[in-house]
Amino acid sequence: MMPSTSMNANVKNLDLQIVRYVDDSFPGWVASEFVDSDGARHTLVDRWPIFTTDILDETSTYPRPGRAPCKVMSRYLDDRGREIARISIARPVAMESTDGLSEFTVLSSQLSD
Repeated sequence: MMPSTSMNANVKNLDLQIVRYVDDSFPGWVASEFVDSDGARHTLVDRWPIFTTDILDETSTYPRPGRAPCKVMSRYLDDRGREIARISIARPVAMESTDGLSEFTVLSSQLSD
């Protein structure tokens, strides 16, 4: 079950794409991707229930939409007038990208409740 974000206004979900199944270790692990506000692609690998309520395995269709819980640390307008959110995926679920990063800047439009 995906963590609830309704208890804290700073906790949101980062919209992303689940791109492939990577491991059968219980309950099954998937890779998900998103693009940050600078256009860099990031990959997150974790148990599928972190990203979706759909039951996934190696026969599921990919890519498919998903979400990762995150904490919004700040919001601001960049020099192009875009609303940017600085987020951490280390909270509320301890997670990091395959590059070892846990903080990112994303477009606020990539976040949902």
